[in-house]
Amino acid sequence: MNQFMELIQKLETSISQTEAFQKLKDTVDIVRDDEQARTIFTQFRDVQVKLQQKQMQGEELLEEEYLYFQKTAQLAQQNPKIMAMLEAEMELSRLIDEANRSLIKPIQSLYDGL
Repeated sequence: MNQFMELIQKLETSISQTEAFQKLKDTVDIVRDDEQARTIFTQFRDVQVKLQQKQMQGEELLEEEYLYFQKTAQLAQQNPKIMAMLEAEMELSRLIDEANRSLIKPIQSLYDGL
């Protein structure tokens, strides 16, 4: 198991050295340094988390909560710095999804032919 964890740590290091990670880091820094963008994104993220929690608990969204979420999402989408950060996050996420598919491949192959 130690060898496996060493490989995971190497993968972690490798991800942080990719161009996609560096692009995300740079765009996060840009948003962090812009007070308006940081505030909009923080509000958007907080509302998103709150709504996800309500949905996971089976609670219905109130109309005013939904409208507030739409408003904060629209503000976030209108900010080019936030959009660049979200696009960079999606790019890195695709890379991590690829890695995850590769990690799962041996497990999936066990079920082939059942």
